[in-house]
Amino acid sequence: MDYRTYTPDDTLFPFVKCFWTLEIPKEEELKRQTIVPDGCVEMIFHYGDAYKQYLSNGQSLLQPKCFVIGQLTQPLEIEPTGATGIFSVRFHPEGFMPFSTTPIKQLENNAVPLDQLFGAQGLELEKTVLKSQTTEDRIFQVAQFLSKQLQSSATIDRIVKQTVCVILSADDRLSINTLTKEHQINHRSLERKFAANIGLSPKLLHKTLRLQTSLKRLFDGNFTSLTALAYDGGYYDQAHFIRDFKEFTGFTPKEFYGKHLAMSSLFYGSE
Repeated sequence: MDYRTYTPDDTLFPFVKCFWTLEIPKEEELKRQTIVPDGCVEMIFHYGDAYKQYLSNGQSLLQPKCFVIGQLTQPLEIEPTGATGIFSVRFHPEGFMPFSTTPIKQLENNAVPLDQLFGAQGLELEKTVLKSQTTEDRIFQVAQFLSKQLQSSATIDRIVKQTVCVILSADDRLSINTLTKEHQINHRSLERKFAANIGLSPKLLHKTLRLQTSLKRLFDGNFTSLTALAYDGGYYDQAHFIRDFKEFTGFTPKEFYGKHLAMSSLFYGSE
């Protein structure tokens, strides 16, 4: 398994968190895995074999070769069908809005093909990236495409940008009422702005990122017990932690730690 991340240039850095690649040979068996919501939109290019995605009703479908997957509000179950070759763009929580031709909220939990989002330009990008032989060329082609899209797109709402920064830098407990007072905006208006720019409410984004912090400690082994992990993460008690953990992963912390670390740790958004 070969997983690597790459930093975007200064032009895209305000929007793109990182580029990443994942390659797994066919003979290296990797079973069904759980991807946990991380507050980020992803643009995925499968230059290897396709992935199977499991739906909440138990059925499955093949993901498109190239797509944008919107904000996840529930665990995503996936499984490789052969050799893995993935190139991806991970956007900041608010970063995809300036490039989107579709309301962000409509992308929630959906893998939307590039041609559906960007028409002929999306289809051309898909062909170009899939033909590329190096990561450097894939980054160049995608960066060029995004830069062109950015020239004619709306900018990120200032209040949303500032609020996201506060959420990212806040301690484990955050008062949404404090945020609305600081920005002199009512709660409903802030919710609308977040829905338009991110696709999540401020509360849900904070909830997602708080769990990510706990997941990082879990993956790093930086905890003495699951109870301590809950309190260190700002949860009121262990029951609160388990409830949120199961909502986003589908498992209790103990179940997840035992069975689902192998691949999920690559996708939890630490970059």
